[in-house]
Amino acid sequence: MRTFAGIPEELGKLENAAVVIIPVPYDGTSTYGKGADKGFEALMDASENMELYDIETNSEVYEKGIFVAPAVKEDKSPELMCDAVEKTTDKYLETGKFVSLFGGEHSISIGAIRSFKKKYENLSVLQLDAHSDLRPDFHGSACNHACAMHAASKNTNLVQVGIRSMDSVELPFVNEDNFFDMYRINSSSSWMDEVINQLGEEVYLTIDLDVFDPSIMPSTGTPEPGGLYWYDVITLVRRVVEEKTLVGFDIVELAPVEGVPAPDFMAAKLLYKILTYKFNS
Repeated sequence: MRTFAGIPEELGKLENAAVVIIPVPYDGTSTYGKGADKGFEALMDASENMELYDIETNSEVYEKGIFVAPAVKEDKSPELMCDAVEKTTDKYLETGKFVSLFGGEHSISIGAIRSFKKKYENLSVLQLDAHSDLRPDFHGSACNHACAMHAASKNTNLVQVGIRSMDSVELPFVNEDNFFDMYRINSSSSWMDEVINQLGEEVYLTIDLDVFDPSIMPSTGTPEPGGLYWYDVITLVRRVVEEKTLVGFDIVELAPVEGVPAPDFMAAKLLYKILTYKFNS
């Protein structure tokens, strides 16, 4: 039995775990760099070499138990994949455990958000991403990675952070009050306060790793210059956990590069850090 970060098997069993991680190794609609389907395995490899004591919070969150669910492997179509993610997320949300997902490309978030929206009627979605992902459809599908946030823009309170690339067809779907592109972020010392103020009480967090500057996160399908850095992201996440209710999250778009392990390790550390904040709030 393989466990996240190599934690003891007893803490990796569903019945003993407070946390569920659902892997979705899907890379069916990416249009530039491929490899996001290999992201979870890279994360697992890196996690096994990660220190589990957190200095900032003086805690070891793994002691709460972390269950790695069987991977969602549906890949016949993006629509079927999203349906499978939704059903799997439904199943684990019913257990009352804290549910997270790891991609795969960003299209996996469509099914996850559908599931969380059924449980949390007034859901806010906080998207950390280089791309707005608001296209109604792309390459013949509304479940494309470029459409990952379109439905959320219509049926949730979507707050977008770190955006620095989009197509003009997405402009009609932008909520300017909730749109924190990097130009707005770099011109405001209070942008984080503004983000928090735009969120409702119950927040689902979706992190596309290309939100980070490619100098520290080159291992994504579409890296964009001028992104956020580690402490920007974890400070915002900590504030969300402290000031709102984080109900779940996903991390997507890790496309590992052979011989460049630092981004894989950073993704593992990010997942563990979010759990650390959640269970120390």
